Amino acid sequence: MYILFIVFLFISLLILAPMTLKIIRPFEKGVIERLGKYQRTVSSGLKLIVPFIEKMTKVDLRENVVDVPPQEVITKDNVLVTVDAVIYYEVTDAFKVLYNVKNFWIAVTKLAQTNLRNIVGDMTLDQTLTSRETINTRLREILDEATDKWGTRVTRVEIQRIDPPADVVEAMHRQMKAERDKRAAILVAEGEKMSRINRAEGEKQSQILKAEGEAAAMERVADAEKYKRLTIAKGEAEAIQLVFDAIHSGRPTNDLIAIKYLEALEKIADGNATKIFLPLETSGILGSIGAIGEIFKEKAVDGDTSKNVIPPQKK
Repeated sequence: MYILFIVFLFISLLILAPMTLKIIRPFEKGVIERLGKYQRTVSSGLKLIVPFIEKMTKVDLRENVVDVPPQEVITKDNVLVTVDAVIYYEVTDAFKVLYNVKNFWIAVTKLAQTNLRNIVGDMTLDQTLTSRETINTRLREILDEATDKWGTRVTRVEIQRIDPPADVVEAMHRQMKAERDKRAAILVAEGEKMSRINRAEGEKQSQILKAEGEAAAMERVADAEKYKRLTIAKGEAEAIQLVFDAIHSGRPTNDLIAIKYLEALEKIADGNATKIFLPLETSGILGSIGAIGEIFKEKAVDGDTSKNVIPPQKK
């Protein structure tokens, strides 16, 4: 009998131990009910409950995902599109998620589908295709507010795809191709315009530079000619000044001047002129006119008698 009692006790412990000892993992919380009434919420660790009187339900606190099935939605401009999304949520209150909603998955899926139809229905097709972030934000705010009483928090919502009908997709492709062709034609026209403008500016600058070069060349030629003439004139002036200074420094007499005139007349007489004008710059040699005439006549007899010499006029 003693052995049978020990065996019975051992078997009872094996059966009751799993019902009495409960292990709560770090990402879980346990909700304990006693005789059908909420008793307490326990965190992670080894917990003892009274068998057949208390019951524990574990709630996972990790972030979870709900896949919203695809549904057909009509946009504001009456285009039928297929939209589906995914919802990420996490449990914040184990008590509420167990007692405030019967089936959280079905409830949040239906809520997401309903609000997704409302949001997309207020937008045109172009807005729907280009405003996914806006749709995600609005839907997350609506779901987060609605699921707060269920003890959950919606962390984010992502639209997986938005599929317009095939004919609409084809029309959009044609429109995009037309827009690309239009932009390409505009870019080509702008390129040709800029090319012509650049060529015209280049020709203009070339002509300006050519004209400036010609003007500079003419200016340099004129400066060179001017410098040449000034140099020659300066040289002649200096030569005349030297001769003038030399003559005056020698203090010539009237007889010497008369002889120089006669030497000059000899050279003049070698030509074919029939008349010769002899300018007299001073009146100091007028007294020698007779002597000059006699000498000139002798020279004329020895030379050609057909040449006449007209004495200079008195000033």
